[in-house]
Amino acid sequence: MPLNSMKIFLIGFMGSGKSHWGRLLSEKLGMRFFDLDEQIIEQAGKSIVEVFATEGEEQFRLIEKDVLHIITESHDSFVMACGGGAPCYFNNIEFMNKAGTTVWIHTPLDVLFQRLLKEKDKRPLIKEFSDDQLQSYINKKFADRRIYYQQAKVSVDEEPIQIERLIDNIFHA
Repeated sequence: MPLNSMKIFLIGFMGSGKSHWGRLLSEKLGMRFFDLDEQIIEQAGKSIVEVFATEGEEQFRLIEKDVLHIITESHDSFVMACGGGAPCYFNNIEFMNKAGTTVWIHTPLDVLFQRLLKEKDKRPLIKEFSDDQLQSYINKKFADRRIYYQQAKVSVDEEPIQIERLIDNIFHA
């Protein structure tokens, strides 16, 4: 598949490394990178936490869907890191699968827990959680979202990820 018409969507749980790998992938492939959450912040003119607080999750999910569609329909090729919940609403996973290649960064739950423990201060959704609450939150949310993540065309579950293998998997999807 030619790079000038390739759309790669990275999906997975919070803390799985979608933004990190998305930036590396876009650099390596010479493609534009979008972080869906950053684009939503730009579009909404406020942080995701503020959108949740002032307008609620439903409004956030509508903005998320609109921004996803706008970027996808207005660019021929890119790598996009999607928020953890993005594939789970408004048939977004089906939309992404039709538009390009979805890649599930399937990080083990214990690795997610260790990463998110260290990043709690930077993540408003989990900032106030005790360690036990965080573990429960990860387990429950992951169980709810797994059905959407599993619909990705490519699943990457090696830890740590090898960028060359990731690229190989995408091109052979």
